Amino acid sequence: MNNLLEQLQSEPALAWKLTVKLLGHAPDSAQARQAAEVTRHSPLVTCLLSERDNDGKIPFHPYKKWNGAHWTLSILADLGYPAGDQALKPMMEQSYNWLLGEAHKKHIRMIDGRVRRCASQESNAVWYSLRLGLADSRTGELATRLMKWQWPDGGWNCDKRPEVTISSFMESLIPLRALALYARVSGDPRATQAAERAAEIFLKRQLFKRQSDNAVMDEHFTRLCYPCYWHYNILFGLGVMAEAGFIAAPRCRAALNLLASKRLPDGGFPAEEVYYRTTRPNLSGYSLVGYGGTSKKATNPFVTAEALYVLKSAGLAGL
Repeated sequence: MNNLLEQLQSEPALAWKLTVKLLGHAPDSAQARQAAEVTRHSPLVTCLLSERDNDGKIPFHPYKKWNGAHWTLSILADLGYPAGDQALKPMMEQSYNWLLGEAHKKHIRMIDGRVRRCASQESNAVWYSLRLGLADSRTGELATRLMKWQWPDGGWNCDKRPEVTISSFMESLIPLRALALYARVSGDPRATQAAERAAEIFLKRQLFKRQSDNAVMDEHFTRLCYPCYWHYNILFGLGVMAEAGFIAAPRCRAALNLLASKRLPDGGFPAEEVYYRTTRPNLSGYSLVGYGGTSKKATNPFVTAEALYVLKSAGLAGL
């Protein structure tokens, strides 16, 4: 296991995750602050921010996959980039201006009594604005919108077919993540209730199984990767359950067991698929950086750091 820890420590972008999520140092500790600085100055993070112009903005639409400001901020927040860096404020403004602008309103549609929205967009902005210490009243406005748009079953969906009345895993996980954090920061009981309702979407399906016959809902849900962006899998789902305080629920056990079964002989975990490419920058899905690639037999440090955090949170494993 010491060899695994050394392997993870060789990736500077994981310094904060290892220090706080795996080694257990408090987020406000000196060790965590030092690790966040290591993350900030890592080659991976430096590359992610390398396309900023003189105004501190990334000169693309913020939702450009995966090097627009929206996605860049989400990765920085997930890696534990230090909070309060005002140099990121221009990128945050890009996201606010997009999501709260007049053009975006056209995509907010009420069909058959349900708002059909890609709620992962607003919710990701809520989450990373809070994690990066860049939130203001506009974060509250986005969180309020999310709560107003929540479907009767507790989730969200962008499917515009009137006959669709069940929420989407893809569009409901990041809102759960965002509203759970917003509830902790703001103390808003409405957000706490909304997060609890959203969690039930996943728990009643054991995070990856159909209710009708207990079969796997989608094979992609069982495959590990990092980053997931807006895609869903059990690793992302369990990570959000851990963050939101639901990881001890018995209905997480099947997904935890499946995750544990994927552990490699060296103690690490593989990336079984990816959603990014590091070539053809003009096409959707381009990333400035790679995150360890894919292999069924080789440990991926980013997947491993997240998997060990999940298992540790559930009381099942540690370094």
